[in-house]
Amino acid sequence: MKNWLQAALSRAAQTKSIQNSDTGTNSSTPLIALQLANSASSAKWTPCSYAALAREGYQQNAIAYRCIRLIAEAAASVPFCVRREAECIGGDPAVRLLRKPNPKTSRVEFFESFYGYLHLSGDSFLEAVIVDERPVALFNLRPDRMRAVTDHTGWPRGWDYEVGGIKRRFTTDPNTSCSPIHHTRLFHPTDDIYGFSPMAAAAKAVDVHNAGGVWTKALLDNSARPSGALIYKGTSGSEHLSAEQFDRLKSELDSKHSGAGAAGRPLLLEGGLDWKAMSMSPTDMDFLNARREAAREIALAFGVPPMLLGIPGDNTYANYKEANLAFWRQTILPLVRKTADGLGTWLADWYGDDLRIVANEDDIPALAMERAARWKILNDITFMSETEKRERAGFPLEQRVETAQ
Repeated sequence: MKNWLQAALSRAAQTKSIQNSDTGTNSSTPLIALQLANSASSAKWTPCSYAALAREGYQQNAIAYRCIRLIAEAAASVPFCVRREAECIGGDPAVRLLRKPNPKTSRVEFFESFYGYLHLSGDSFLEAVIVDERPVALFNLRPDRMRAVTDHTGWPRGWDYEVGGIKRRFTTDPNTSCSPIHHTRLFHPTDDIYGFSPMAAAAKAVDVHNAGGVWTKALLDNSARPSGALIYKGTSGSEHLSAEQFDRLKSELDSKHSGAGAAGRPLLLEGGLDWKAMSMSPTDMDFLNARREAAREIALAFGVPPMLLGIPGDNTYANYKEANLAFWRQTILPLVRKTADGLGTWLADWYGDDLRIVANEDDIPALAMERAARWKILNDITFMSETEKRERAGFPLEQRVETAQ
């Protein structure tokens, strides 16, 4: 990797050719000043396309990657319950479909992909394979391959899925209004069709965090410290190096004193050369704090407590257990409830209007202590009947608790 000292040396030939009359300096001054400047007029940010966000965010940023993995894995671990008239039906066809969406994918893997696509692009698409007017399998479709087909009112009447130059169109059945495509989106304030991705909201923080990593790597390649300035103190009449001397010095620096492998290697100076080391200012060192702030901003965009990611310097939560509970309550449960409600509305076109899909929150280990406290409060209430307590706890009313003998 070409460090800033090498770049400066490569411009020294132009510096030597500048006439003293242009600079107004004394001709006997033996010091060559090096100017470091950013040639770009403004910062360059990652474009908010699916491919760019997936590459820069998910594939090259550890914080964004871990946030999406935490959310997808936690949300996919929550099972769904199919209810008809407030009763969970274990043998319902919709239950079998959700337990085994398709022959090639397990339920957990299927929903991990669903939630992952949702947080990368703001959209997630499911395709239902219809046989004998019933869905027999569900498949995830990549959101970057989907395009809405709108009618004269601007609302989608179908979807085009294109891959490898082959386009397939999915349309809503005009007779039954059943659609083979289920579209889940996150709220977008300026788009009526597509959703807005948390990754897009955190894109600038991702760029800052990635740039900090590049900066750190450059420091390591440069012996983990900034280099310095070579000052030539020649005699009067020979204030500048000859072209041959300059090329020899540059070649020796490139071959023997650049990179992490040359860290600590002494530099042998001759012929009036002097080395002036440069130290990093507090402003230069502040990029470490900038990376941490960027990491917290990425976690904030995804709704993940920084403590769960091991980000130092964050003491918002009293302990890890509190942070984990907040993560489940504020991020995971709203997500799985939204997903369950959307699936229930979509599948009700085939399985009946009385179909209701809910998240089975009783099977979430992270909420076990909170659930036990709620049940204890209900059990201690004396002015409610057993049926009323079961209703408040979310259990079917027709079942009765067996009295211990």
